[in-house]
Amino acid sequence: QVQLVESGGGLVQAGGSLRLSCAASGRTFSNYVMGWFRQAPGKEREFVSAISSGGGGRYYADSVKGRFTISRDNAKNTVYLQMNSLKPEDTAVYYCAASTLAYSDAVNKGQFGSWGQGTQVTVSS
Repeated sequence: QVQLVESGGGLVQAGGSLRLSCAASGRTFSNYVMGWFRQAPGKEREFVSAISSGGGGRYYADSVKGRFTISRDNAKNTVYLQMNSLKPEDTAVYYCAASTLAYSDAVNKGQFGSWGQGTQVTVSS
């Protein structure tokens, strides 16, 4: 297991930007596939993005393609989610997660075993 702590959420106007960070503690961070999920009020948790352990593989939900960018810095044990052109429908609690599965399996199966506490993102009209 790895412990994850998200930060960077807040209130932003539509069209604005935020960068979320997820700091991980653990000796094998570089071996994990990392992902971001979100849950809006009254809705189910949904997948947002994932990145392979080395950072070369990146995948995005259709709803955020072209607006969000996932990245990681294994030297800092941190994964990021840069969110641009934010929309009110992006309002949600955002969670980072870690998976020990191979990248393709983690993305296709949506199986992530470790989760952060979440950070609130609110986009106003």
